[in-house]
Amino acid sequence: MRELWSVTCVVILASATLVASNWPSWRGPTLNGVSAETGLPSTWSATQNVAWKLPLPAFSGSTPIIWGDRIFLNVATGARTGELELWAIDRNKKDVVWKRPIAGGNNMQRKQNMSSPSPVTDGRRVWVMTGVGMLKAFDFDGKELWSRDIQKEYGYFGLNWGYASSPLLLQNALYVQVLHGMKTDDPSYVLKIDADSGKTLWKVERLTDAPRESPDSYTTPTFIQASSRTELIITGGDVVSGHDLASGKEYWRADVLNPTRNTAYRIVASPVIAAGLVIAPSRNNPLVAIRPGGAGEVGGTHVEWSFSRGPDVPTPVSDGTYLYVVNETGVVYCLNVKSGEVVYGPERLPSDFYSASPTLADGKIYVTGETTGVTTVYKQGPKFEVVASNTLGDACDPYCLSTVAVSEGQLFIRTSANLWAIGERKSK
Repeated sequence: MRELWSVTCVVILASATLVASNWPSWRGPTLNGVSAETGLPSTWSATQNVAWKLPLPAFSGSTPIIWGDRIFLNVATGARTGELELWAIDRNKKDVVWKRPIAGGNNMQRKQNMSSPSPVTDGRRVWVMTGVGMLKAFDFDGKELWSRDIQKEYGYFGLNWGYASSPLLLQNALYVQVLHGMKTDDPSYVLKIDADSGKTLWKVERLTDAPRESPDSYTTPTFIQASSRTELIITGGDVVSGHDLASGKEYWRADVLNPTRNTAYRIVASPVIAAGLVIAPSRNNPLVAIRPGGAGEVGGTHVEWSFSRGPDVPTPVSDGTYLYVVNETGVVYCLNVKSGEVVYGPERLPSDFYSASPTLADGKIYVTGETTGVTTVYKQGPKFEVVASNTLGDACDPYCLSTVAVSEGQLFIRTSANLWAIGERKSK
């Protein structure tokens, strides 16, 4: 077993090295919002330290996905109506090289349109999900490889705020969660889909007793290595659960995310893996740290710590020592990730609403405000220190729901009007 674990570690480290300069999924190369890159920009404006910008037709909660010379965007042609498209941008030409239709019927569901899920890539292919349930695969030349209509096959997405979960790509399979209940009586479920063919490998129901809006989850799955097994981690419907990758079978669950049984406890912020723990936000209170590797109900035995002032919308980020929490009103905390002890906080970012999640790179945390488009940069570590607050001065509209992406020395910020490349690209 030790030999198997050693081989697994080598494979994981090799894979991480391969994608380190790319941003292949919503939370980056290691699925946790962290980049190992250094020498990144700290200050910029609309006219300073901007390499280029590309006009966009509408806002999106989707993050830019980057691999080498290609940048992929899930695009709504209109904020409230229109079509959904996958755009491929040539990073050298700084222009769109192809657009491919994903689905019609874009619409607003409260705060978001149907382009919110971020694409994911392995460097040869790119997969994109939409809020209307269309899931498609393309190669880097724009050839469609396969297409699925998840709503048509498995039923209407019944979330109060519209579907927004991004797929998880792991070991040549896509893991897609549909956790809902506010607008449907259909059960929640999780899919494992073959990345090559698009065929469903398994579908398992994700059971919950949560009432009204509390079954709804907008989170993205992740995974953790727990001793000799890899666990798929799902949060929503009041619980955190760990699943077998091969079958979808639930190893364990922790019914800890909604202790007061509030009927409006939908979950937006996704789980984070740090220091061997599953860090699971709820709707502010509680934020819990769970030790994986259990069996059955583990809420009473595997919760390492709990914090009462967690985030509602932004997903936290961790360097393995500290957990950096930004809540939706711009209040910042730093916790000891192993103990949950408060290191600092509450501290304040510039007044705004925060939907984008913080990104950690180059000893700094980057996070962008929703209505102003101001990106605050503050230092990694046990002391809160703001380095800069940067505005792009986007006269058209600074609105930003998208998380900062990092690749080859550049930051990519997506506002409602433009995709911005900040800083000069570094050669490999």
